[in-house]
Amino acid sequence: MKIAISSSGKEKNSEISPVSGRAEYYLIFENGKLIETISNPFRMGGGGAGIGVAQMLANKGVEMVISGKFGPNMTAFLDEKKIKYKTVQNKTVEEALKDAKT
Repeated sequence: MKIAISSSGKEKNSEISPVSGRAEYYLIFENGKLIETISNPFRMGGGGAGIGVAQMLANKGVEMVISGKFGPNMTAFLDEKKIKYKTVQNKTVEEALKDAKT
């Protein structure tokens, strides 16, 4: 399964970002292995960050998104694309990835 996790840093031991649309980074894992680190191009600027991030992740074939919090526009888009999402707080990216597998 391809999983994207919002992160405050570029490493697996970074904290999960408390926000999704404005997260600094997204780390993408496939079958438990880190395959891509994305500096979020939507973290600055006007509205629509959540939808922009959701579209970007959908284009990369992500099947699940994990973040500290999701806005209603982003969850509506993820629902429409049949992408699962999970809210996780106060954990590292690696801890959240382990939780997602169980």
